[in-house]
Amino acid sequence: MRMLILGAGGLGSILGGYLANIGVEVTLVGRPAHTEAITRDGLRITGRRGDLVIKDNLRAVDQTAKATGHFDYLVLAVKGKDTAQALADAAGLRDVVSSALSVQNTVEKDATLAGWLGPDRVIGASTIEGGTLLEPGLVRNHLTAEVTAYFGELDGSSSARVDDLTTAFTAAGLPAVAVGNIEQVEWEKLAQIALAAAWSVTALGAIPGTSVFEGMEVPEGAKYFVALAKDLMAVYRAMGYEPMNFYAPLSRLKELDALPTAEAIKFVIRQGKTMREQGNSGHPSMYEDVLRRRKTEVDFMLKPYLAAAEELALDVPTLRVAYQIIKTIDRFLA
Repeated sequence: MRMLILGAGGLGSILGGYLANIGVEVTLVGRPAHTEAITRDGLRITGRRGDLVIKDNLRAVDQTAKATGHFDYLVLAVKGKDTAQALADAAGLRDVVSSALSVQNTVEKDATLAGWLGPDRVIGASTIEGGTLLEPGLVRNHLTAEVTAYFGELDGSSSARVDDLTTAFTAAGLPAVAVGNIEQVEWEKLAQIALAAAWSVTALGAIPGTSVFEGMEVPEGAKYFVALAKDLMAVYRAMGYEPMNFYAPLSRLKELDALPTAEAIKFVIRQGKTMREQGNSGHPSMYEDVLRRRKTEVDFMLKPYLAAAEELALDVPTLRVAYQIIKTIDRFLA
C-alpha cells in the first residue's frame, strides 16, 4: 500500500508515522522545516505509546510536485481553511491517485474531494486520534479511543478499498471499523469536536495549559458544557440521527442527550474527573490555534450545525453565542 498524506501537521504526521511503522509506504507533504527535520532525523513521535523514531517507509516533502509514483490513497489532513489552496497545489496528483479521503474536522470535505477527484474515487473517513506538532520533526500523540477511525463508501456499500484501509489502520495501532453510515459518523464526530472546541475556547481560552477534563470538573463549566451539548444534539436528532457514541469513552453524547440537565451536569463533572485521573490531557486544535494566535476553523466546525438549525427552525442560543464569541476572537488572529 502506498499513501500520500496532504497536510503533515500533528494528526497527519501521527497517522503517517504509525502506518509507515507497519510497512505502508507513506509520503508526507508538509511545511519545509518539518519535512526537512523528518528527512534528516526521522519522524519523532511521543505520547501514549512512548517515544518512537520512524525512518523506514517514510518520505517527507514540502511540495506535492516532489511526491513521486502512484498512490493507492491520498489523505487530506490540512486545516479546513487551507483546503482550496492545498487541492489546487495538488492538481497534478489527480492522475496518480486511486482513491482519496479526508480526516478533516468538516462535513463538507467529501463533497469537496468529489468535486476535485470525482465521487467514485472518494471514501468517507473520520478519526478522533489526537496529534500535536511540538516542533519540526516532533509530534505528540495525546489522544485515542477504543475505535479511533471509521471508513465507509459514500453510498453505504462495502468495498475492498475500505476493508484494506480498515485493516491497515488497525494493524498500525489505530483501531478502525468499516461502516455503512459514514455520513452519520462524520456529523456526530463534528458535534463532538465542535462541543469540545467551542467550550474550550470560550471557557478556557484565557487559561493556557488547562485541559478540557480539568475544566469539566468545575460546576459552572459543566453546566455550560451541557447547554452546548443539548443544542448540538437537538440539531443532530432533528436531522434524523440517534446519538451512538462512536468514539466512546471520549464521546458521551448519548448520555448528555438522554439525561435531564441536572443529571447531565453531574455526569460531566464525573467524566472530567475520571478522564483526568486516567492521565488524559490535551486540547482541541481550535484551542491550540487561539493560543498560537492563528485563525480558527470555527466556520467549518460550528457553522454547519448553525446552518442546519436555521434550516430546521431550531433555536440553539448557547451554540449561537459561542460562535459569536469565537468569531470575535478570530477577528484579531492572523
